[in-house]
Amino acid sequence: MKLFLNLLRIIVGVLFIFSGLIKANDPLGLSYKMDEFFEVLHLTFLSPYSLAYSVIMNSLEIILGVALLLGYGMRLVSWLLLLMIAFFTFLTAYALFSGTIKECGCFGDCIKLTPAETFWKDVILLVMILIIFIYHKRIQPLFGKKASIAVLVLSVVFSGGIQWYTLEHLPIVDCLGYKVGNNIPEAMKLPPGARPAEYETVLIYEKDGKQKEFTAENYPWSDSTWVFVDRKDKLVREATGEAAVKDFILTDFDGVNQTQAILSESQPVYLFLVKDVTKAGKGWDEKMHALQKQFQDGKIYIYGVTASGKADLSAFTAAHGLQFPFVQMDGTAIKTAGRSNPCLILLEKGTIKGKWHYNDIP
Repeated sequence: MKLFLNLLRIIVGVLFIFSGLIKANDPLGLSYKMDEFFEVLHLTFLSPYSLAYSVIMNSLEIILGVALLLGYGMRLVSWLLLLMIAFFTFLTAYALFSGTIKECGCFGDCIKLTPAETFWKDVILLVMILIIFIYHKRIQPLFGKKASIAVLVLSVVFSGGIQWYTLEHLPIVDCLGYKVGNNIPEAMKLPPGARPAEYETVLIYEKDGKQKEFTAENYPWSDSTWVFVDRKDKLVREATGEAAVKDFILTDFDGVNQTQAILSESQPVYLFLVKDVTKAGKGWDEKMHALQKQFQDGKIYIYGVTASGKADLSAFTAAHGLQFPFVQMDGTAIKTAGRSNPCLILLEKGTIKGKWHYNDIP
């Protein structure tokens, strides 16, 4: 039994540390995933605190994993592990059986699992942690109290420090489609053998107080006794594989698509991503003005990319003295492309040559 418990302790501890480290590399990514759960669970009042929850959860996973490997404070540690895995299992079960969330983000964006894979992974972990919880008194600490506390303090500092670094700069490892070296036009293509999801248009009509669903082929267009109620898209066939870059569509404020023109430009192109101009960080003005001078001298192109409206953008550009054009892009695509607001990306013929947090603009 002792050998079995030690084996479970190592497996669970390493998995918790590994999971926490992957997500600590990109705490903003987990906060966005939390926002999805808050929305579908009608808990949107928690969304303003999602980043704080993300940092705390990532830190707890790492610290509890270290404590489990040390065998220190097992009564409290086993309780916290059980509570966490029960919570995770609930979330993954909801994602799997509701179908409203495609990925739970349990291993961040670096290791993507299907809802079913994630759920069964958590079920197995739940069983292992239950055994640890029941027999926690049999687990002996590896080191003395002082040494164990010292290691735990280091894990607290490390887990907090790595997340502070990634929030003040960018993720250490970029696991998204917009990482340096990727060619955006190529990344927008489906991988070989993949097929997009197929949807069927469903039209809902009502007659004599009863609603009925029709397709675009058989809806009662000639029968005025049926009253149109709603239209929705029904998933007919799941997608197999997906493009690394989605929804990269740049339009000017007149709605004209500028994507191809920008991606095919022969000169270097800087994309200054500002998802929400009212929440932009500070301290980048001087460096952007230096780049703006190169733009005015015809050496480079700069395009601001935002999801904000005209009025807010006008106030923003005036306040910061920005004189380069702005285009619009979907907010989700912007926060996927750059994990800071603002974020600067350098393109050369559609290939990403550099990406910087606003604190690190060259």
